[in-house]
Amino acid sequence: MAAAVKFQQFAEDLAKGIHDFDAHTFKIYLTNATPNVSTNAIKADLTEISAGSGYTAGGNTCAFVSSEQTSGVLKFILGNPATWTASGGTIGPFRYAVLYNDTSASDSLIQYWDYGSNLTMAIGESFSITLDATNGVLTIT
Repeated sequence: MAAAVKFQQFAEDLAKGIHDFDAHTFKIYLTNATPNVSTNAIKADLTEISAGSGYTAGGNTCAFVSSEQTSGVLKFILGNPATWTASGGTIGPFRYAVLYNDTSASDSLIQYWDYGSNLTMAIGESFSITLDATNGVLTIT
């Protein structure tokens, strides 16, 4: 999987209590809009790809697994979102997968992954994201 890049606003959102790792719903959506870590803060800042052909608006939920602290390091572990499979048409193009908090009032952004080039799934093709089940999607030290 591509390396994760954290949005800068995420640090302030943590301090303000916007994210409740144990209770909120987190999702990943796909976009072709280039993220800006210093100015993008909410889901609406990045245009999501069009819904349809196997892609649902808002993206797919990542089931909460755990958020555990050991020796001052918190690991936030999420399950993999469901796989997207193109059906009845193509999905994309997209280049970025974006993790956000769907429970926060403004859908606060957390981080994104850059796949390096535009991807388009033809009918019958699938795209899945595998999140790190050992080290988590992010750590806080």
